[in-house]
Amino acid sequence: MAEFHNLTLEGYRACVALLRRALEIDPSYMPAAGLIGWCRLRPRNMGAVTQEEIGEAVRLAQRVIASGKDDPDALWMAGFTVGGLGREPAMGLSAIERAVALNPNSALGWSVAGWLQAFINRPELAIEPLERAMRLSPLDPLGYLFTAGLAYAHFAARRYDKAMEWADRSLGEQTGFPPALYLKVALCDHLGRLEEGQQWVRRIPELYPGLTVATLAAFADAFMSDDLRADYGEGLRKAGLPE
Repeated sequence: MAEFHNLTLEGYRACVALLRRALEIDPSYMPAAGLIGWCRLRPRNMGAVTQEEIGEAVRLAQRVIASGKDDPDALWMAGFTVGGLGREPAMGLSAIERAVALNPNSALGWSVAGWLQAFINRPELAIEPLERAMRLSPLDPLGYLFTAGLAYAHFAARRYDKAMEWADRSLGEQTGFPPALYLKVALCDHLGRLEEGQQWVRRIPELYPGLTVATLAAFADAFMSDDLRADYGEGLRKAGLPE
């Protein structure tokens, strides 16, 4: 967990190596299997994960869901992995719903339910679980996930001013958090703030070298509905992110 919370590519790789060792010791330890998927989701936002790594994460997440283990943390991690990387949002939401039924106080479980609902263009169904997550854990060290999720929910609802407020709040809590940063750039176009968007695009190579519209299109293709993906890509292109 210490490596995971470094929030770096090196930290995620080290975390996965330790999780694999944990599974060698105890193949039935589902939290380790679930967390591997979570470690692949974030590098996917940076264009730094292979198809083989995605495949491993999805297989392990499916194993968690199929095992019937009553571990809520393993289930919400697996649900988000299957729903996003595995492109099976219905299966993912079902696993997350089981997780929060087992532990209604799981702020992270509620938050990933909101993320998935936003990505499949159900903004009103996304907002309530994300707001619940914030109420349950107002000082959560991963709270920037809650605020970024609300930014995407309002983006899906075409409430661009509100989406920008939440994206800025997320970036204030975790500087450079990729999903919040990319959405902010796209929102600058929708709000007519092209110069500001271009300024942010010039900063992106410092944080994530080699990032392109094509890289983010692959991320959006895995997670977003068609209309959201189109709005997202258009904003990034107009801001000047390289193809």
